Amino acid sequence: MKLTGAQILMKVLKEEGVDAIFGFPGGATIDIHDKLEETDIRHYLVRHEQAAVHAADGYARVTGKVGVCLVTSGPGATNAVTGIATAYLDSIPLVIISGQVPTHLIGNDAFQEVDIVGITRPCTKHNYLVPSVQDLARIIKEAFHIARSGRPGPVLVDIPKNVQQAMTDFKPEQKVKLKSYHPTYKPNIKQLRKMVEMIKAAKRPLIFAGGGVILSNGSEQLTRLARSTKIPVTMSLMGLGAFPGSDPLSLGMLGMHGTYRANMSTGQCDLLIGIGVRFDDRVTGKTDAFASQAKIIHIDIDPASIRKNVPVSIPIVGDCKTSLEVLNRFLEEEDLELLTNNRGLWLDLIDRWKQDHKLAYTQEEEIKPQFVVEKLYELTKGKAIITTEVGQNQMWAAQYYHFDRPGHFVTSGGLGTMGFGLPAALGAQVAFPDALVVDVAGDGSIQMNIQEMATALQYQLPVKVVILNNCYLGMVRQWQELFYDKRYACTCMDHAPDFVKLAQAFGAVGLRATRPEEVEPVLKQGLDTPGPVIMDFRVSKEECVYPMVPAGAPITEMLLV
Repeated sequence: MKLTGAQILMKVLKEEGVDAIFGFPGGATIDIHDKLEETDIRHYLVRHEQAAVHAADGYARVTGKVGVCLVTSGPGATNAVTGIATAYLDSIPLVIISGQVPTHLIGNDAFQEVDIVGITRPCTKHNYLVPSVQDLARIIKEAFHIARSGRPGPVLVDIPKNVQQAMTDFKPEQKVKLKSYHPTYKPNIKQLRKMVEMIKAAKRPLIFAGGGVILSNGSEQLTRLARSTKIPVTMSLMGLGAFPGSDPLSLGMLGMHGTYRANMSTGQCDLLIGIGVRFDDRVTGKTDAFASQAKIIHIDIDPASIRKNVPVSIPIVGDCKTSLEVLNRFLEEEDLELLTNNRGLWLDLIDRWKQDHKLAYTQEEEIKPQFVVEKLYELTKGKAIITTEVGQNQMWAAQYYHFDRPGHFVTSGGLGTMGFGLPAALGAQVAFPDALVVDVAGDGSIQMNIQEMATALQYQLPVKVVILNNCYLGMVRQWQELFYDKRYACTCMDHAPDFVKLAQAFGAVGLRATRPEEVEPVLKQGLDTPGPVIMDFRVSKEECVYPMVPAGAPITEMLLV
Protein backbone atom coordinates (compact mmCIF):
# COMPACT_ATOMS: atom_id res chain seq x y z
CA MET A 1 0.00 0.00 0.00
CA LYS A 2 1.61 3.23 -1.15
CA LEU A 3 1.02 6.25 1.08
CA THR A 4 2.43 9.74 1.38
CA GLY A 5 4.49 10.70 4.40
CA ALA A 6 1.56 12.72 5.75
CA GLN A 7 -0.73 9.69 5.44
CA ILE A 8 1.84 7.44 7.11
CA LEU A 9 2.06 9.91 9.99
CA MET A 10 -1.71 9.71 10.47
CA LYS A 11 -1.59 5.91 10.45
CA VAL A 12 1.09 5.76 13.12
CA LEU A 13 -0.58 8.40 15.29
CA LYS A 14 -3.73 6.29 15.28
CA GLU A 15 -1.70 3.19 16.16
CA GLU A 16 -0.31 5.11 19.15
CA GLY A 17 -3.81 5.95 20.38
CA VAL A 18 -3.62 9.68 19.69
CA ASP A 19 -7.07 11.28 19.88
CA ALA A 20 -6.17 14.98 20.21
CA ILE A 21 -3.52 17.25 18.73
CA PHE A 22 -2.88 20.89 19.59
CA GLY A 23 -1.36 22.98 16.85
CA PHE A 24 -1.05 25.93 14.51
CA PRO A 25 -0.67 25.38 10.75
CA GLY A 26 1.83 26.82 8.28
CA GLY A 27 3.26 26.19 4.87
CA ALA A 28 5.60 23.50 6.15
CA THR A 29 2.76 21.48 7.75
CA ILE A 30 -0.06 22.09 5.28
CA ASP A 31 0.18 18.53 3.94
CA ILE A 32 -0.06 17.08 7.45
CA HIS A 33 -3.03 19.27 8.35
CA ASP A 34 -4.71 18.31 5.08
CA LYS A 35 -4.51 14.59 5.89
CA LEU A 36 -5.44 15.22 9.52
CA GLU A 37 -8.87 16.31 8.25
CA GLU A 38 -9.40 12.78 6.94
CA THR A 39 -9.03 11.22 10.41
CA ASP A 40 -11.08 11.32 13.60
CA ILE A 41 -8.15 12.79 15.54
CA ARG A 42 -9.35 16.10 16.97
CA HIS A 43 -7.18 19.11 16.16
CA TYR A 44 -7.38 22.14 18.47
CA LEU A 45 -6.27 25.35 16.80
CA VAL A 46 -4.42 27.42 19.40
CA ARG A 47 -3.46 31.07 18.93
CA HIS A 48 0.26 30.67 19.66
CA GLU A 49 2.62 27.73 19.32
CA GLN A 50 3.84 28.00 22.92
CA ALA A 51 0.24 27.39 23.97
CA ALA A 52 0.06 24.31 21.73
CA VAL A 53 2.87 22.67 23.67
CA HIS A 54 1.46 23.75 27.06
CA ALA A 55 -1.96 22.36 26.10
CA ALA A 56 -0.44 19.04 25.06
CA ASP A 57 1.52 19.14 28.33
CA GLY A 58 -1.64 19.67 30.40
CA TYR A 59 -3.35 16.83 28.52
CA ALA A 60 -0.40 14.53 29.27
CA ARG A 61 -0.23 15.39 32.96
CA VAL A 62 -3.87 14.59 33.69
CA THR A 63 -4.13 11.48 31.50
CA GLY A 64 -0.67 9.93 31.78
CA LYS A 65 -0.70 9.58 27.98
CA VAL A 66 1.74 11.15 25.52
CA GLY A 67 0.61 14.64 24.55
CA VAL A 68 0.99 15.66 20.91
CA CYS A 69 1.38 19.04 19.24
CA LEU A 70 2.00 20.15 15.68
CA VAL A 71 3.81 23.33 14.62
CA THR A 72 5.22 24.70 11.41
CA SER A 73 8.85 25.47 10.57
CA GLY A 74 10.87 28.55 11.51
CA PRO A 75 9.02 30.85 13.93
CA GLY A 76 6.38 28.19 14.56
CA ALA A 77 9.04 25.83 15.84
CA THR A 78 10.97 28.46 17.81
CA ASN A 79 7.75 29.67 19.45
CA ALA A 80 7.34 26.13 20.79
CA VAL A 81 10.73 26.02 22.54
CA THR A 82 9.54 27.45 25.89
CA GLY A 83 6.80 24.83 26.06
CA ILE A 84 9.25 22.07 25.19
CA ALA A 85 11.67 23.21 27.91
CA THR A 86 8.79 23.35 30.39
CA ALA A 87 7.90 19.72 29.69
CA TYR A 88 11.56 18.66 29.75
CA LEU A 89 12.22 20.09 33.23
CA ASP A 90 9.09 18.37 34.60
CA SER A 91 9.61 15.05 32.74
CA ILE A 92 6.33 15.20 30.81
CA PRO A 93 5.86 12.79 27.85
CA LEU A 94 5.26 14.79 24.66
CA VAL A 95 5.81 14.31 20.95
CA ILE A 96 6.29 17.60 19.16
CA ILE A 97 5.91 17.37 15.39
CA SER A 98 7.42 20.27 13.46
CA GLY A 99 7.37 20.95 9.76
CA GLN A 100 10.64 21.71 8.01
CA VAL A 101 11.68 23.08 4.62
CA PRO A 102 12.41 20.48 1.92
CA THR A 103 15.60 18.50 2.47
CA HIS A 104 17.38 20.01 -0.54
CA LEU A 105 16.92 23.50 0.96
CA ILE A 106 18.17 22.68 4.47
CA GLY A 107 21.26 24.77 5.18
CA ASN A 108 20.45 27.33 2.45
CA ASP A 109 18.73 29.88 4.74
CA ALA A 110 15.43 29.09 3.04
CA PHE A 111 12.24 30.94 3.96
CA GLN A 112 11.19 29.94 7.51
CA GLU A 113 14.11 27.56 7.88
CA VAL A 114 15.65 27.07 11.31
CA ASP A 115 17.69 24.26 12.84
CA ILE A 116 15.07 23.29 15.38
CA VAL A 117 16.82 19.96 16.06
CA GLY A 118 19.94 21.85 17.12
CA ILE A 119 17.98 24.46 19.06
CA THR A 120 15.99 21.90 21.07
CA ARG A 121 18.78 19.39 21.68
CA PRO A 122 19.38 20.72 25.26
CA CYS A 123 15.67 20.62 26.17
CA THR A 124 14.39 17.39 24.63
CA LYS A 125 14.84 13.81 25.75
CA HIS A 126 15.63 13.05 22.12
CA ASN A 127 14.91 14.57 18.72
CA TYR A 128 14.91 13.63 15.06
CA LEU A 129 15.20 15.16 11.62
CA VAL A 130 13.44 12.67 9.33
CA PRO A 131 15.76 12.04 6.35
CA SER A 132 13.33 10.15 4.10
CA VAL A 133 9.76 8.93 3.93
CA GLN A 134 10.99 5.34 4.39
CA ASP A 135 12.23 6.26 7.88
CA LEU A 136 9.12 8.14 8.99
CA ALA A 137 7.00 5.35 10.53
CA ARG A 138 9.94 3.92 12.46
CA ILE A 139 10.95 7.33 13.81
CA ILE A 140 7.43 8.23 14.95
CA LYS A 141 7.11 4.89 16.77
CA GLU A 142 10.49 5.42 18.40
CA ALA A 143 9.53 8.95 19.43
CA PHE A 144 6.45 7.76 21.32
CA HIS A 145 8.40 4.92 22.94
CA ILE A 146 11.16 7.24 24.14
CA ALA A 147 8.71 9.91 25.32
CA ARG A 148 6.70 7.57 27.55
CA SER A 149 9.33 5.10 28.79
CA GLY A 150 11.94 5.40 31.54
CA ARG A 151 12.04 8.95 32.81
CA PRO A 152 9.45 10.53 30.49
CA GLY A 153 10.15 13.63 28.43
CA PRO A 154 9.50 15.53 25.22
CA VAL A 155 10.70 14.20 21.85
CA LEU A 156 10.73 16.42 18.76
CA VAL A 157 10.31 15.05 15.25
CA ASP A 158 11.18 17.49 12.45
CA ILE A 159 9.62 16.44 9.13
CA PRO A 160 10.73 18.14 5.89
CA LYS A 161 7.96 19.11 3.50
CA ASN A 162 9.13 16.80 0.73
CA VAL A 163 9.13 13.86 3.17
CA GLN A 164 5.48 14.63 3.94
CA GLN A 165 4.65 14.57 0.22
CA ALA A 166 6.78 11.62 -0.91
CA MET A 167 5.19 8.19 -1.33
CA THR A 168 6.39 4.78 -0.25
CA ASP A 169 5.08 1.32 0.54
CA PHE A 170 3.70 1.43 4.07
CA LYS A 171 4.26 -1.51 6.37
CA PRO A 172 3.18 -1.18 10.03
CA GLU A 173 6.21 -1.09 12.31
CA GLN A 174 6.64 -3.88 14.79
CA LYS A 175 8.02 -3.57 18.33
CA VAL A 176 10.47 -0.72 18.85
CA LYS A 177 14.07 -1.89 19.36
CA LEU A 178 16.71 0.60 20.46
CA LYS A 179 20.07 -1.01 21.19
CA SER A 180 21.42 1.73 23.43
CA TYR A 181 18.23 2.59 25.34
CA HIS A 182 17.13 0.25 28.12
CA PRO A 183 15.59 2.01 31.16
CA THR A 184 15.82 0.11 34.44
CA TYR A 185 12.36 -0.64 35.78
CA LYS A 186 13.06 -3.42 38.27
CA PRO A 187 14.90 -2.31 41.43
CA ASN A 188 17.83 -4.10 43.03
CA ILE A 189 16.30 -6.49 45.57
CA LYS A 190 19.32 -6.36 47.89
CA GLN A 191 19.05 -2.58 48.07
CA LEU A 192 15.35 -2.83 48.96
CA ARG A 193 16.16 -5.35 51.71
CA LYS A 194 18.66 -2.84 53.13
CA MET A 195 15.94 -0.21 52.93
CA VAL A 196 13.63 -2.36 55.03
CA GLU A 197 16.29 -2.65 57.72
CA MET A 198 16.79 1.13 57.72
CA ILE A 199 13.05 1.69 58.10
CA LYS A 200 12.97 -0.75 61.02
CA ALA A 201 15.85 1.04 62.75
CA ALA A 202 14.59 4.59 62.18
CA LYS A 203 12.90 6.53 64.98
CA ARG A 204 12.15 9.67 62.98
CA PRO A 205 11.60 8.59 59.36
CA LEU A 206 10.18 10.86 56.68
CA ILE A 207 9.04 10.20 53.10
CA PHE A 208 9.69 12.87 50.48
CA ALA A 209 7.55 12.18 47.39
CA GLY A 210 7.92 13.88 44.03
CA GLY A 211 6.46 13.99 40.55
CA GLY A 212 8.05 10.65 39.70
CA VAL A 213 5.49 8.91 41.92
CA ILE A 214 2.66 10.43 39.88
CA LEU A 215 4.34 9.75 36.53
CA SER A 216 4.76 6.07 37.45
CA ASN A 217 1.17 5.77 38.73
CA GLY A 218 2.59 4.82 42.11
CA SER A 219 0.37 6.93 44.38
CA GLU A 220 -1.62 3.96 45.69
CA GLN A 221 1.58 2.11 46.60
CA LEU A 222 3.05 5.19 48.27
CA THR A 223 -0.09 5.69 50.34
CA ARG A 224 -0.02 2.06 51.42
CA LEU A 225 3.65 2.35 52.47
CA ALA A 226 3.09 5.51 54.53
CA ARG A 227 -0.03 4.27 56.30
CA SER A 228 1.28 0.79 57.07
CA THR A 229 4.52 2.13 58.57
CA LYS A 230 3.09 5.39 59.95
CA ILE A 231 5.75 7.44 58.21
CA PRO A 232 4.75 11.06 57.54
CA VAL A 233 4.92 12.30 53.96
CA THR A 234 6.04 15.62 52.52
CA MET A 235 5.87 16.39 48.82
CA SER A 236 7.61 18.54 46.26
CA LEU A 237 5.57 21.01 44.23
CA MET A 238 5.38 18.44 41.44
CA GLY A 239 4.48 15.70 43.91
CA LEU A 240 1.35 17.32 45.32
CA GLY A 241 -1.46 14.79 45.02
CA ALA A 242 0.89 11.81 45.09
CA PHE A 243 -0.24 11.32 48.70
CA PRO A 244 -3.63 12.59 49.95
CA GLY A 245 -3.17 16.16 51.19
CA SER A 246 -5.96 15.74 53.74
CA ASP A 247 -4.40 12.64 55.33
CA PRO A 248 -3.12 13.17 58.91
CA LEU A 249 0.30 11.91 57.78
CA SER A 250 0.56 14.57 55.09
CA LEU A 251 2.90 17.44 55.92
CA GLY A 252 2.20 19.39 52.74
CA MET A 253 4.83 20.88 50.48
CA LEU A 254 8.54 21.00 51.24
CA GLY A 255 11.00 23.74 50.37
CA MET A 256 11.28 27.49 49.89
CA HIS A 257 7.55 28.04 50.46
CA GLY A 258 6.90 24.73 52.19
CA THR A 259 5.02 24.30 55.43
CA TYR A 260 6.78 24.78 58.75
CA ARG A 261 6.18 21.16 59.77
CA ALA A 262 7.55 19.80 56.48
CA ASN A 263 10.72 21.86 56.57
CA MET A 264 11.37 21.26 60.27
CA SER A 265 10.73 17.52 59.88
CA THR A 266 13.41 17.36 57.20
CA GLY A 267 15.84 19.01 59.58
CA GLN A 268 15.04 16.61 62.42
CA CYS A 269 14.44 13.26 60.71
CA ASP A 270 16.95 10.42 61.01
CA LEU A 271 15.87 8.74 57.76
CA LEU A 272 14.71 10.54 54.61
CA ILE A 273 13.18 8.41 51.85
CA GLY A 274 13.16 10.32 48.56
CA ILE A 275 10.89 8.76 45.93
CA GLY A 276 10.74 10.18 42.42
CA VAL A 277 12.37 13.49 43.33
CA ARG A 278 15.31 15.54 42.03
CA PHE A 279 16.30 17.24 45.31
CA ASP A 280 16.40 20.55 43.43
CA ASP A 281 17.57 23.81 44.97
CA ARG A 282 14.05 25.06 45.78
CA VAL A 283 13.64 22.02 48.04
CA THR A 284 17.05 21.66 49.63
CA GLY A 285 18.02 25.28 50.31
CA LYS A 286 21.57 25.19 51.63
CA THR A 287 22.55 21.69 50.58
CA ASP A 288 25.16 20.96 53.28
CA ALA A 289 22.51 21.70 55.93
CA PHE A 290 19.75 19.69 54.24
CA ALA A 291 18.55 16.67 56.26
CA SER A 292 21.81 16.90 58.17
CA GLN A 293 20.77 14.31 60.79
CA ALA A 294 19.42 11.79 58.32
CA LYS A 295 20.50 8.90 56.22
CA ILE A 296 18.99 9.33 52.75
CA ILE A 297 17.45 6.67 50.53
CA HIS A 298 16.72 7.72 46.96
CA ILE A 299 14.46 5.79 44.56
CA ASP A 300 14.39 7.06 40.97
CA ILE A 301 14.24 5.60 37.48
CA ASP A 302 16.90 8.03 36.29
CA PRO A 303 20.33 7.01 37.64
CA ALA A 304 21.70 10.45 36.75
CA SER A 305 19.39 12.04 39.33
CA ILE A 306 20.72 9.98 42.23
CA ARG A 307 23.53 11.64 44.19
CA LYS A 308 23.33 14.59 41.79
CA ASN A 309 22.47 17.13 44.47
CA VAL A 310 22.64 15.36 47.84
CA PRO A 311 24.64 12.40 49.24
CA VAL A 312 22.69 9.14 49.40
CA SER A 313 23.15 6.13 51.68
CA ILE A 314 21.09 3.72 49.61
CA PRO A 315 20.60 4.44 45.89
CA ILE A 316 17.80 2.47 44.22
CA VAL A 317 17.42 2.76 40.46
CA GLY A 318 13.99 1.66 39.30
CA ASP A 319 10.43 2.58 38.50
CA CYS A 320 8.78 4.15 41.55
CA LYS A 321 5.60 2.07 41.37
CA THR A 322 7.46 -1.18 40.83
CA SER A 323 9.92 -0.41 43.62
CA LEU A 324 7.14 0.48 46.06
CA GLU A 325 5.20 -2.69 45.23
CA VAL A 326 8.22 -4.86 46.06
CA LEU A 327 9.00 -2.82 49.17
CA ASN A 328 5.44 -3.20 50.45
CA ARG A 329 5.64 -6.97 49.97
CA PHE A 330 8.85 -7.09 51.98
CA LEU A 331 7.30 -5.01 54.74
CA GLU A 332 4.34 -7.40 54.95
CA GLU A 333 6.83 -9.97 56.24
CA GLU A 334 7.65 -7.70 59.20
CA ASP A 335 5.79 -7.09 62.46
CA LEU A 336 4.31 -3.75 61.48
CA GLU A 337 2.78 -3.14 64.91
CA LEU A 338 6.19 -3.49 66.52
CA LEU A 339 7.70 -1.42 63.71
CA THR A 340 5.33 1.51 64.29
CA ASN A 341 5.32 1.49 68.11
CA ASN A 342 8.23 3.91 68.28
CA ARG A 343 6.61 6.49 65.97
CA GLY A 344 4.58 8.17 68.73
CA LEU A 345 7.08 10.78 69.92
CA TRP A 346 7.99 11.70 66.35
CA LEU A 347 4.37 12.11 65.25
CA ASP A 348 3.59 14.09 68.42
CA LEU A 349 6.43 16.50 67.67
CA ILE A 350 5.20 16.98 64.10
CA ASP A 351 1.66 17.54 65.37
CA ARG A 352 2.91 20.29 67.73
CA TRP A 353 4.66 21.99 64.82
CA LYS A 354 1.44 21.70 62.86
CA GLN A 355 -0.64 23.27 65.64
CA ASP A 356 1.84 25.98 66.60
CA HIS A 357 2.77 27.08 63.07
CA LYS A 358 -0.25 26.69 60.85
CA LEU A 359 -0.46 28.30 57.44
CA ALA A 360 -2.25 31.50 58.36
CA TYR A 361 -3.25 34.95 57.18
CA THR A 362 -5.45 37.73 58.51
CA GLN A 363 -8.48 38.61 56.38
CA GLU A 364 -9.08 42.35 56.78
CA GLU A 365 -10.78 44.98 54.61
CA GLU A 366 -8.89 43.97 51.47
CA ILE A 367 -9.31 40.56 49.87
CA LYS A 368 -6.48 38.27 50.83
CA PRO A 369 -5.44 35.90 48.01
CA GLN A 370 -5.22 32.97 50.43
CA PHE A 371 -8.90 33.54 51.26
CA VAL A 372 -9.83 33.20 47.59
CA VAL A 373 -7.99 29.88 47.24
CA GLU A 374 -9.48 28.55 50.50
CA LYS A 375 -12.98 29.43 49.30
CA LEU A 376 -12.27 27.80 45.95
CA TYR A 377 -11.23 24.63 47.78
CA GLU A 378 -14.38 24.68 49.92
CA LEU A 379 -16.73 25.24 47.00
CA THR A 380 -15.14 22.60 44.77
CA LYS A 381 -14.70 20.15 47.66
CA GLY A 382 -11.15 19.59 46.44
CA LYS A 383 -12.36 17.80 43.31
CA ALA A 384 -11.37 20.34 40.65
CA ILE A 385 -8.38 20.01 38.37
CA ILE A 386 -6.27 23.03 39.27
CA THR A 387 -3.75 24.48 36.87
CA THR A 388 -1.66 27.49 37.79
CA GLU A 389 0.40 30.20 36.28
CA VAL A 390 3.74 30.90 38.01
CA GLY A 391 4.50 33.16 40.96
CA GLN A 392 2.62 33.92 44.16
CA ASN A 393 -0.61 32.54 42.69
CA GLN A 394 1.12 29.19 42.18
CA MET A 395 2.41 29.01 45.76
CA TRP A 396 -0.91 30.00 47.33
CA ALA A 397 -2.65 27.32 45.26
CA ALA A 398 -0.08 24.77 46.42
CA GLN A 399 -0.47 25.79 50.06
CA TYR A 400 -4.22 26.32 50.43
CA TYR A 401 -5.78 23.88 47.98
CA HIS A 402 -5.39 20.34 49.31
CA PHE A 403 -4.87 17.71 46.62
CA ASP A 404 -6.02 14.19 47.44
CA ARG A 405 -5.58 12.73 43.95
CA PRO A 406 -2.71 12.59 41.49
CA GLY A 407 -3.16 14.51 38.25
CA HIS A 408 -5.30 17.22 39.83
CA PHE A 409 -2.51 19.79 40.25
CA VAL A 410 -0.97 20.93 36.98
CA THR A 411 1.83 23.45 37.26
CA SER A 412 5.20 24.37 35.79
CA GLY A 413 7.69 23.31 38.44
CA GLY A 414 11.21 23.10 37.07
CA LEU A 415 11.14 25.92 34.51
CA GLY A 416 8.57 28.14 36.24
CA THR A 417 6.89 29.23 33.03
CA MET A 418 4.55 32.20 33.20
CA GLY A 419 1.66 31.74 30.78
CA PHE A 420 1.51 27.99 31.38
CA GLY A 421 -1.77 27.74 33.27
CA LEU A 422 -4.45 28.75 30.76
CA PRO A 423 -3.33 26.58 27.81
CA ALA A 424 -2.57 23.71 30.23
CA ALA A 425 -6.13 24.06 31.52
CA LEU A 426 -7.41 23.77 27.94
CA GLY A 427 -5.45 20.54 27.49
CA ALA A 428 -6.82 19.15 30.75
CA GLN A 429 -10.36 20.11 29.73
CA VAL A 430 -9.96 18.38 26.35
CA ALA A 431 -8.87 15.25 28.22
CA PHE A 432 -11.79 15.40 30.66
CA PRO A 433 -14.65 17.38 29.12
CA ASP A 434 -16.93 16.91 32.13
CA ALA A 435 -14.36 17.88 34.78
CA LEU A 436 -14.19 21.26 36.50
CA VAL A 437 -10.89 22.80 35.43
CA VAL A 438 -9.70 26.01 37.12
CA ASP A 439 -6.62 28.07 36.30
CA VAL A 440 -5.38 30.00 39.34
CA ALA A 441 -3.54 32.95 37.85
CA GLY A 442 -1.80 36.22 38.55
CA ASP A 443 -2.57 39.38 36.64
CA GLY A 444 0.95 39.36 35.17
CA SER A 445 1.23 35.75 34.09
CA ILE A 446 -2.30 35.45 32.68
CA GLN A 447 -1.41 38.08 30.09
CA MET A 448 1.38 35.88 28.71
CA ASN A 449 -1.10 33.61 26.89
CA ILE A 450 -4.46 35.36 27.38
CA GLN A 451 -5.09 34.95 23.63
CA GLU A 452 -6.00 31.33 24.34
CA MET A 453 -9.39 32.47 25.60
CA ALA A 454 -10.25 32.50 21.89
CA THR A 455 -9.35 28.80 21.73
CA ALA A 456 -11.52 28.11 24.77
CA LEU A 457 -14.48 29.85 23.13
CA GLN A 458 -13.99 28.28 19.70
CA TYR A 459 -14.12 24.77 21.15
CA GLN A 460 -16.40 25.59 24.10
CA LEU A 461 -13.90 24.41 26.68
CA PRO A 462 -15.47 25.66 29.94
CA VAL A 463 -12.28 26.50 31.84
CA LYS A 464 -12.56 28.91 34.74
CA VAL A 465 -9.80 31.46 35.35
CA VAL A 466 -9.34 32.83 38.88
CA ILE A 467 -7.06 35.87 38.75
CA LEU A 468 -5.43 36.97 42.01
CA ASN A 469 -4.97 40.54 40.81
CA ASN A 470 -2.54 42.58 42.92
CA CYS A 471 -1.38 44.91 40.11
CA TYR A 472 2.19 43.64 40.51
CA LEU A 473 4.51 40.94 39.30
CA GLY A 474 3.93 39.63 42.78
CA MET A 475 6.74 37.20 43.48
CA VAL A 476 9.45 39.53 42.20
CA ARG A 477 7.82 42.36 44.15
CA GLN A 478 7.94 40.20 47.30
CA TRP A 479 11.69 39.71 46.90
CA GLN A 480 12.09 43.44 46.33
CA GLU A 481 10.14 44.15 49.52
CA LEU A 482 12.14 41.73 51.66
CA PHE A 483 15.63 42.05 50.21
CA TYR A 484 15.79 45.24 48.11
CA ASP A 485 14.39 47.88 50.51
CA LYS A 486 11.01 47.99 48.73
CA ARG A 487 12.49 49.31 45.49
CA TYR A 488 9.78 47.96 43.22
CA ALA A 489 11.78 48.23 40.02
CA CYS A 490 9.77 47.28 36.92
CA THR A 491 7.19 45.17 38.79
CA CYS A 492 4.19 47.53 38.98
CA MET A 493 1.35 46.58 36.61
CA ASP A 494 -1.21 49.30 37.29
CA HIS A 495 -2.04 49.44 33.59
CA ALA A 496 -3.26 45.89 33.23
CA PRO A 497 -6.40 45.41 31.13
CA ASP A 498 -9.92 45.37 32.50
CA PHE A 499 -10.22 41.59 32.69
CA VAL A 500 -14.03 41.65 32.84
CA LYS A 501 -14.26 43.62 29.59
CA LEU A 502 -11.50 41.49 28.09
CA ALA A 503 -13.47 38.33 28.87
CA GLN A 504 -16.53 39.86 27.26
CA ALA A 505 -14.50 40.86 24.19
CA PHE A 506 -13.61 37.20 23.69
CA GLY A 507 -17.24 36.22 24.17
CA ALA A 508 -16.73 34.80 27.66
CA VAL A 509 -18.21 35.80 31.00
CA GLY A 510 -16.24 38.23 33.17
CA LEU A 511 -16.80 38.73 36.90
CA ARG A 512 -15.06 40.83 39.53
CA ALA A 513 -14.78 40.97 43.33
CA THR A 514 -13.28 43.94 45.17
CA ARG A 515 -14.43 43.20 48.75
CA PRO A 516 -14.12 40.06 50.90
CA GLU A 517 -17.87 39.54 51.08
CA GLU A 518 -17.99 39.34 47.26
CA VAL A 519 -15.49 36.49 46.98
CA GLU A 520 -17.81 33.55 47.63
CA PRO A 521 -20.72 34.83 45.48
CA VAL A 522 -18.39 35.56 42.55
CA LEU A 523 -16.78 32.12 42.83
CA LYS A 524 -20.16 30.41 43.01
CA GLN A 525 -21.46 32.32 40.01
CA GLY A 526 -18.29 31.74 38.01
CA LEU A 527 -18.10 28.03 38.76
CA ASP A 528 -21.81 27.54 37.97
CA THR A 529 -21.77 29.52 34.72
CA PRO A 530 -21.58 27.37 31.57
CA GLY A 531 -18.61 28.02 29.33
CA PRO A 532 -15.33 29.85 29.93
CA VAL A 533 -15.27 32.45 32.74
CA ILE A 534 -12.68 34.95 33.95
CA MET A 535 -12.98 35.98 37.61
CA ASP A 536 -10.95 39.03 38.61
CA PHE A 537 -10.25 39.24 42.36
CA ARG A 538 -8.66 42.54 43.38
CA VAL A 539 -6.48 41.32 46.23
CA SER A 540 -4.17 43.02 48.71
CA LYS A 541 -1.27 44.48 46.72
CA GLU A 542 1.54 43.77 49.17
CA GLU A 543 0.58 40.35 50.49
CA CYS A 544 3.54 37.95 50.68
CA VAL A 545 3.82 34.17 50.48
CA TYR A 546 4.90 32.69 53.82
CA PRO A 547 6.70 30.65 55.01
CA MET A 548 9.68 31.70 52.91
CA VAL A 549 13.25 30.45 52.99
CA PRO A 550 15.72 33.14 51.84
CA ALA A 551 18.02 32.10 49.02
CA GLY A 552 21.02 30.13 50.27
CA ALA A 553 19.61 29.54 53.77
CA PRO A 554 18.79 26.13 55.29
CA ILE A 555 15.12 25.26 54.84
CA THR A 556 14.67 25.16 58.62
CA GLU A 557 15.38 28.92 58.75
CA MET A 558 12.08 30.32 57.52
CA LEU A 559 10.58 33.79 57.44
CA LEU A 560 7.12 33.31 58.94
CA VAL A 561 5.67 36.83 58.83
